[in-house]
Amino acid sequence: MDGLAHGWWWLIGGLLLLIAELLAPGFFLLFVGVAAIVTGLFVLLFDFSLAPALALFAIYTALAVYLGRKVYANRPVAASVKHLNDRSSALIGKSAVVVTAIDEHGGRVKLGDSEWSARGGPAGVGERVEIIGVEGNCLMVEATPKLPG
Repeated sequence: MDGLAHGWWWLIGGLLLLIAELLAPGFFLLFVGVAAIVTGLFVLLFDFSLAPALALFAIYTALAVYLGRKVYANRPVAASVKHLNDRSSALIGKSAVVVTAIDEHGGRVKLGDSEWSARGGPAGVGERVEIIGVEGNCLMVEATPKLPG
């Protein structure tokens, strides 16, 4: 097979890898696909045989992966949810209603439609408390000051 045919196979293979990246994104096939396309262009332009083309492909793949990691490693991803990977910390500052009296040993609060174990307070049944921390599945709370009136 001549260099011209090799070049087209490299281009087709590179495009198939880019399509595979779209279908099953893992952000690695992109670099390999780009390296295959660049290899195909060089083979078409300079009429390389298979052995030099494979060497070019290896070099271009390593270079593409290196540059891609360098570029994307320095890009922080902005989370649309403030506490995306720590959902329990999103509870801090919220208000809950005491279901079972709370002291430093324990109690229960109702938050939304769920009941949670809680410690802190002290607070009696029906009082409002503010969540100040989370330890495992136990909410740390403090009594909300009562307004005079």
